[in-house]
Amino acid sequence: MTGRSQPLVTTVLGAGQIGLPLARFLAARGHVVSVLRRGPPGPAIPGVSWLQGDLLDPPTAANACAGADVVFNTVNPAQYHRWDRLLPPLFRAAWAAARDAGARLVQLDNLYMVGRPRKTPFDEQTPPRPCAPMGRLRAELAEELMELHRRGDLQVACGRACDFFGPGAANTAVFRPDLLAAVRRGGTVRVFGDPDTPHGYAFTHDVAQALAILGEHEEAFGRIWHLPVAWKGTTRALIDRFAARAGTRVRVRRVPSAALRVFGLVAPVLRAVAEMSYQWDVAFVPDDSAIRGAFDPPTTPLDEAIDRTLTDS
Repeated sequence: MTGRSQPLVTTVLGAGQIGLPLARFLAARGHVVSVLRRGPPGPAIPGVSWLQGDLLDPPTAANACAGADVVFNTVNPAQYHRWDRLLPPLFRAAWAAARDAGARLVQLDNLYMVGRPRKTPFDEQTPPRPCAPMGRLRAELAEELMELHRRGDLQVACGRACDFFGPGAANTAVFRPDLLAAVRRGGTVRVFGDPDTPHGYAFTHDVAQALAILGEHEEAFGRIWHLPVAWKGTTRALIDRFAARAGTRVRVRRVPSAALRVFGLVAPVLRAVAEMSYQWDVAFVPDDSAIRGAFDPPTTPLDEAIDRTLTDS
């Protein structure tokens, strides 16, 4: 299929900050949508069926993917510091279920495997140079997945997103609920890494819509795509833009790297954050021109995206 010629039967694995808006977009585009999550069913959405169960249970995963044309893997455990143990079995379970169902797979991924880019913006051909354990993990999983495609075991399209902001996006590096609350009231906000280097940020709904579009196009499979980037300037300037939309003024302060390392001795999640904070110490902006040129995915005007994030988070 080139483009959307008929409704697709789709399965979304995970119902978090990307999975839920993805399900909404797929249903709005006329597709048949099932969503698998471990918790109770999510909100009632026309055209969306909720499935409850553990992806790591093979019969549950098989049932969720049975009959699907496309499976979207958006699973992303909140326990950031445990990704080394949680991600490999979850991803492999998703890939196996899609393969056994004869479905194509669209995988949501991040950019950790890039390491410290030698130039910015960097494109999809930038070779992986991970410089932290989580980067090496993502590089290994990405290579394993694309090898499944090369062997003909599974048709794969991989969409890589930069750091998120958006409604309900609690598991984000910068635009967390506590930072957004500080922006709304004005005052001091604290960030990890240098706020004055260029850094790419993506709006969650743009990421979800782009994934939906990848799943509709046969020519999207067999390669990696950088998903749309909403902001390519400095973190400080984007926070100031948020404050201007909120009608407040803020001071941006960096959490000292030494303090982050010390707190990481007793808080594993902060140790994991410290490992990845290098992404804000170098210019880290992906080039999203390939997906824009190939499919022209709709994107949200920046101020509208900011307003929706401030209102709904």
